[in-house]
Order: sequence, then structure tokens, then C-alpha cells
Amino acid sequence: MIEVAGLARTYHVGEVEVPALRGVDLRIEAGEFVAVMGPSGSGKSTFMNLLGGLDRADAGRYLLAGEDVSRLDADQLSAVRNRALGFVFQSFNLLPRASALENVELPLVYAGVHAGERHRRALAKLAQVGLAERAHHLPSQLSGGQQQRVAIARALVNAPALILADEPTGALDTRTSLEVMALLQALNDEGMTLVLVTHEPDIARFARRILVFRDGHLVEDRPVAGRQSAAALLAQEGA
Repeated sequence: MIEVAGLARTYHVGEVEVPALRGVDLRIEAGEFVAVMGPSGSGKSTFMNLLGGLDRADAGRYLLAGEDVSRLDADQLSAVRNRALGFVFQSFNLLPRASALENVELPLVYAGVHAGERHRRALAKLAQVGLAERAHHLPSQLSGGQQQRVAIARALVNAPALILADEPTGALDTRTSLEVMALLQALNDEGMTLVLVTHEPDIARFARRILVFRDGHLVEDRPVAGRQSAAALLAQEGA
């Protein structure tokens, strides 16, 4: 699914060069669930932005499902983001004056899908995340967990190959975080490839593999030992 070789990115702050990534080599196979960790300034957010086509590397190569993303122009990158990638953010990034349904439809609007088909697909994804009955509610009428579920439905609506989740539980309480992670684990069990950035070791343990960045280098790449089931933990809480 993902192959990067020699991936490097340096930012310029005035006359100062700030290396963010220093030549990362990595493969992520289709169907994996990978957690990306590291302290602030480690390079993990830069890595995520490069995977999402939100930034460009200064050096190296990035293949997404065999396509050399590092060689695409801005319009081609935008098309890849809309077609192949789904994004989930800590702050949900929902349009405040649009309903849940309209928020989920947004990627389909950009893709030129006609209204009837947009409604059908968006409602199906809201049902998948357990929010069909909230389709016409505004974000302000939803809890934080429900807003994140809308964001996940929006990420799924174009049937992407890869979901990129940046601190998706960062603004949520413990139980709601478990609910969101249970949903992401269920998606992974169905074959979805997920890459998740988190500062929280407990959240990383819901993934299958952990990458640790430090000072722009990938310093650890290990499978998750004793992987937790968020759904099982929720069931224990409810018992």
C-alpha cells in the first residue's frame, strides 16, 4: 500500500534550516493498522502530512498503491487525496452550518457525484458508524464522539484505500475514545488500511504495529504485543 524510500523534509524558518524528516525508509502493506508515535518535533506529523499529500518531500520517493505520489503536480495530488485517502482529525473539521449528512457528502461534491447518489452513499456511511438517525443534526447538536463518527463516515464515503487519522481521540473522554477505536478496529478487521498518529501508548495498543519517530528518524518499528480489543474493553465497562 505504502512504500517510502529516503523520504526527507526540511523547513526553513528565516535563515535557519529545520530538518523534520531525515531519510525514512518504510513499507506498509494493505490491511495493516499502524500507530505512529514520537515526541513533539520528532517528524511524525510531517510524515503524516507527506503520506496525505498535504506537503511535499524535498527528497526521496513515496509510492501509494504503486503510484509515485512524489512526482504528482498539485492538481494530481488533490485528485489522489479525494479518490484514495480518507482523513480523520482531532478537531473533527466539520462545517458548523452543515448537517451531518451534508458534511459526509462533501468529498462526493468535490468528486462530481450527483445529488441522489451522494445522499445514498452518505446515509449508508452514517448508518455504518451508527448515526443514521442523526443525519440531519448540526455538529453543535452532536456529542464529541458523534462528531468524530461523522468525520469517520466522511473519510469513508469515497471508499478510500487508506485512512489517515491524526490524534482522532485527542479531544475525547476515555469511554468515547474506546468507542472510536472500536469503530476503527472494526474497519481494519474488514480490510481497511489505517495509519494513526497518537501521543497515547494506550491508544497505540489498539493498532497492530507501532512506528516511533525521533529527531526526524524512524527509530522503532515493532508489532503490538498483547493487542487490545476496544470493543471488549467497552463490554467490560458495561458489565
